[in-house]
Amino acid sequence: MEVLEGNAWISMNKLTLLDIMENWDTLCTKENFIGLGSTRKVYCLGKYVVKKHLNRIGYLQSLRELEIYTSMKQTKYAHIFSPVFYVNKEICIQQYYQEVPMYDNQTFDIQEKKGLWEFPSYYEECIEILDKEWDVFDIRDSSNYGMNERRVLVLIDYGMSKTLYEKEWVPAAEKGDIPQIEVHICGTCGIKKEIRMYGKNDLDIRCITCGKE
Repeated sequence: MEVLEGNAWISMNKLTLLDIMENWDTLCTKENFIGLGSTRKVYCLGKYVVKKHLNRIGYLQSLRELEIYTSMKQTKYAHIFSPVFYVNKEICIQQYYQEVPMYDNQTFDIQEKKGLWEFPSYYEECIEILDKEWDVFDIRDSSNYGMNERRVLVLIDYGMSKTLYEKEWVPAAEKGDIPQIEVHICGTCGIKKEIRMYGKNDLDIRCITCGKE
């Protein structure tokens, strides 16, 4: 894929960090959209991903990822984490990894399903550190993982702490300000999928593919 930068067309794979930092708002389009959470929207720009913050919680997650990666990158656990290159109030830029596919259109506990991937060395040690020292929430959910070129798992989403989840995410979800993920049959395509639901009175049962964000 190619994009227009200034007066020249350039390959997406040739984008530099500076290109993305300066032009992310025009580079992030529906053509390179790859994922949507309750707090961040994700775009693939060549070898990078841009996580666009949808709310304050998303920004705090990205700051936490930067803090964790900065601490871990000099340790034997560095290979387990997607590098974080840049964070501001609007976006986070990380390295791109192929996403772990869903099973039956749903995420799952990464240790409960067998797939075409391998666990990285020191994985269990690292997960214990993230749990006990960094308060990381729901770290075994498959949506938090990508795979490198050898199909070894890499953490791509690791910024939600238990404290942030309990004090900010849960109240916001209960008010309908951010979506909770529920499994329903999409009212448009008829496929059983994870659906973004905004509070108890949300009657819009459509999946992301069918237009609900």
